[in-house]
Amino acid sequence: MTATPRRFRTLFISDLHLGSKPAKADYLIDFLRHHEAGRIYLVGDIVDGWRLKRSWHWPQAHNDVVQKFLRQARKGCRITYIAGNHDEFLRNFQGTHFGGIVVADRAIHEAADGRRYLVIHGDQFDAVVHNYRWLATLGDKAYDAAIVVGRVIARLRRLANLPYWSFSSWAKLRVKKAVNFISAFQEVLAEEARRSGVDGVICGHIHHAVIEEVGGVRYINTGDWVESCTAVAEHFDGTFEIIHWARAGEIAAPVLVAVDVGAAVAKAA
Repeated sequence: MTATPRRFRTLFISDLHLGSKPAKADYLIDFLRHHEAGRIYLVGDIVDGWRLKRSWHWPQAHNDVVQKFLRQARKGCRITYIAGNHDEFLRNFQGTHFGGIVVADRAIHEAADGRRYLVIHGDQFDAVVHNYRWLATLGDKAYDAAIVVGRVIARLRRLANLPYWSFSSWAKLRVKKAVNFISAFQEVLAEEARRSGVDGVICGHIHHAVIEEVGGVRYINTGDWVESCTAVAEHFDGTFEIIHWARAGEIAAPVLVAVDVGAAVAKAA
């Protein structure tokens, strides 16, 4: 028997990288069976145009994800597709509706508690992506190699009946330069939120899900569906949580939930 889906005011999902072999489309489909919202933001890198240019990879599961979102849009769910760097071709179609899904470069989301958030992929503030495209492409290939290693580890963990664990996420956070990059990325996105006159920012791009207060600005990163399988959900009272969806088809509830720590910080202050 299928469990009743958890209902949220808003869901934020990014970095699916459909069209790439590491994309966990089946995990996302399973997640969407168990979670519903009246509004969904797709926060960039939903389709991986970089990978599709190198070699075509589009299995049925990836098509199923697209059809799932289109069906939700037809049923009245408001869906905004924020373009990222891997699907930057969509930036030429801002304001266009595709099957009820509107394309944008950025958006302002007003939460239930009245706080306003800039919703943006975040690659616009990544100097490597914009100034050293060749280096970003090289890093993309190295990332692919880490994913392959991660697949082997994941297979062994499944055989040992252990939960999913991301090798590439673990390795990334063990490298000092990567940690420094994440911190700098958070700072520059928080500054952009301040310039935009909003209370916080919701982004993707760096595949590191977190809810934090950065210089008085709420910083929320949705994570990804290649390594960590995370989404951000807004409750009907305006609080947020990170949902980790780690084992497709095996569970009917999140493996790990990171509650709105930003609210907790504000409360403790």
